[in-house]
Amino acid sequence: MKVRLFEIFTSVEGEGILYGTKTLFVRLAGCPFTCFYCDTKESLPLDSGKEYTIDEACKLIDFNLKNQTYKVNFTGGDPLIQPDAVAQLAKYIQTKKIPTYLESSCFDSDRFNIVLPFFDIIKIEFKTKDSEFIDLNHFDRLIDNALKCLQLSITSKKTTYIKIVVSSKTKLDEFKNLVDKIFLVIFKEDIDGFIIQPTYGIAEPSLELLLNFYDIVYPYFIDVKVVPQLHKFIGAP
Repeated sequence: MKVRLFEIFTSVEGEGILYGTKTLFVRLAGCPFTCFYCDTKESLPLDSGKEYTIDEACKLIDFNLKNQTYKVNFTGGDPLIQPDAVAQLAKYIQTKKIPTYLESSCFDSDRFNIVLPFFDIIKIEFKTKDSEFIDLNHFDRLIDNALKCLQLSITSKKTTYIKIVVSSKTKLDEFKNLVDKIFLVIFKEDIDGFIIQPTYGIAEPSLELLLNFYDIVYPYFIDVKVVPQLHKFIGAP
């Protein structure tokens, strides 16, 4: 089995409920989607990065893993493009007793199910229509898959949190409809966090708009947080 990696590096986690933690990032190559705010466009081509055997990739992880690393974050691209390889690498990390963390758009619940047993922390990201992630004809199917991934993660008793990226283009009624759908299938006790992440450097939402998004989630989950990308402010990769 081979895996295509774009890069492996240690940095400070800049997003989500574990921002600020020392993290080894394993960035998978390849993502066929088209979010307008993507900040890793160089890793999107399916032939980007370099191909390794699983053994070679494990050695590369060992070489880059630093002492006192809090977790290993599998990101992309999108890790679900290579689910079997990602499952093998995450399984290897688990033998080291270091938490494994999956960062994915959760576009395919079948692929998600392949990697799920080997991850401890799961970020379920829900895309908004304005993200341009996918054409609108397939948007409902995308949300259905993300909802299935969310339920699978909760059922498997993983540390699970939700993230939604918002911009000045995000419509309040569409955001509310998405949040309503989420809490139709889960209870507030099921998740460990709900993050609203504003875009940075492009179509940035106003403070007033962010507060409106916050107010939509708050009745469902009072610990909702607006968290920008920390690493952008400290100059970390």
